[in-house]
Amino acid sequence: MTMWEMDYESAAKHWVEKDKESAHMEEAALKERIEGFIAGHNTCALATASADMVRNTPIEYNYVDGEFYFFSEGGLKFKGLKENKNVGLAIFEPYGGFGNLKSLQVEGVASMVEPFSEEYLKVMEFKKIPVEAMKKLPQPMNLIKVVARSYDYLDSELKKEGFSSRQHLEK
Repeated sequence: MTMWEMDYESAAKHWVEKDKESAHMEEAALKERIEGFIAGHNTCALATASADMVRNTPIEYNYVDGEFYFFSEGGLKFKGLKENKNVGLAIFEPYGGFGNLKSLQVEGVASMVEPFSEEYLKVMEFKKIPVEAMKKLPQPMNLIKVVARSYDYLDSELKKEGFSSRQHLEK
């Protein structure tokens, strides 16, 4: 009797191979579509990982000057962030059937923003958080910044425009 073995390499390459044959949008149009999708939402799943743990945290994001920012008191995601700055984000619409898919996966690099630095204050202002209120907390909120490296945008509606429903963009 033969033991079945999963071909992980083949499965991992599936979309890379399929993408070679697909109809691509112009980069500027795709970027505009992605930015619109990001602006139309405010919550994502932020995936972090360490050597012995993976954490996927539903969290509100702020998209400021083309970067993702997350205020957080703490949590296990910081164990992953300490060991591994590579993160994944997923923003998505509720599943509405196979022909109604809409989501965005982002791969990026995380860093921490120093409390009350110019960048920290910029995000506080964007979010309309009064500085005095933040200073009254026992400790200021942590601010995670994610700089995207790549985007995988899935939108079933793109087929109606003559494009593949899955589009990839390197930043």
